[in-house]
Amino acid sequence: MTKPKPWLSLSGIGVFAVLLLAVAPLVLTDHWLNNLGKYCCWAIAAVGIGLAWGRGGMLVMGQGVFFALGAYAMAMHLTLETAGDRIPGFMVLYDPLAPLPMFWEPFRSAGFTLLAIVLLPVLLAGLLGYALFKRRVKGAYFAILTQALAVALATLISSTIRETGGDTGLSDFKYFFGFVLNDPANKLMVYLIAAALLIVCLLAVWQLYRSRFGELLVATRDAEERVRFLGYDPANVKLVAFVVSALMASIGGAMFVPIVGIITPAEIGAAASVLMIAGVALGGRASLFGPALGAMAVGWGQSSLGSTWPEGWTYILGLLFIVVILFLPNGLSSLPARFAAARRRPAEQPAPAIAVAELEEVRS
Repeated sequence: MTKPKPWLSLSGIGVFAVLLLAVAPLVLTDHWLNNLGKYCCWAIAAVGIGLAWGRGGMLVMGQGVFFALGAYAMAMHLTLETAGDRIPGFMVLYDPLAPLPMFWEPFRSAGFTLLAIVLLPVLLAGLLGYALFKRRVKGAYFAILTQALAVALATLISSTIRETGGDTGLSDFKYFFGFVLNDPANKLMVYLIAAALLIVCLLAVWQLYRSRFGELLVATRDAEERVRFLGYDPANVKLVAFVVSALMASIGGAMFVPIVGIITPAEIGAAASVLMIAGVALGGRASLFGPALGAMAVGWGQSSLGSTWPEGWTYILGLLFIVVILFLPNGLSSLPARFAAARRRPAEQPAPAIAVAELEEVRS
């Protein structure tokens, strides 16, 4: 596969930024701009999956866990900001006399909330990754363990009704760090923040792909034992990529909350994690733009087809996923390269006239 030139990828990021930050707010209605913001949140998480899975070979089936850390940290702060000095309404509904849970109290602070969105996924991914990679857990075992963690977290949140809202989740947010969320200007601001964060994540991953670490990550994916023989620790290399992907998932989850206005266990469980993986696979897990575009396409399909034909949308996504895996292992983003390679392939040339004449002399 031909490696794209750095300036070409950087130019693509620039065009993508112009489309998201300048063109989209001018041409889209408020409804579709809000949907695009939601797709950007999924795309942020997908970019991290592309780094860990596409370049590092780690099939992370539990990104919903880190998405949840960022989402619930943001949701807790927005809930407290809406409630003011009072206990949040859903807690009063279940137990009017009980005080605010102790672990909620720090989330009244905006600074603590932002730190939690960054540090919680980094710490959890660091501990989990260190435990797994140092024991050389990989492949299907790694995928199953991460997905089991997503199922466990979703089950825990569903069972803690008064602390997290249970299956109904957290919703009815009125403020976003002091800004009224119902104000159209503030909705546009939140969308622009999400789109800008997606561009920043693309730039960060682009730089990582070009760096020595990016080359070492690909080498670890393709020949882990050779990397170990050269004196590097593959566990540390994979750990860094895993932590970065977890951080991006948390950022996507944090921005998902003010845009969508609700977070529930259904958005973070095994099904949501598999949906993220499907988007990355469709777009092309090893490319720069493939994961983001694939996640946005799946998000659009879920919003458009899933709302009107939920059963059919599931079958369509499954069929498309199977076709891509069988015939386009590198995703839809590999189509331009395939077409270019087919055009460059030299056609069969006729035999030279001299060779034909010599052959006729031999036959005669």
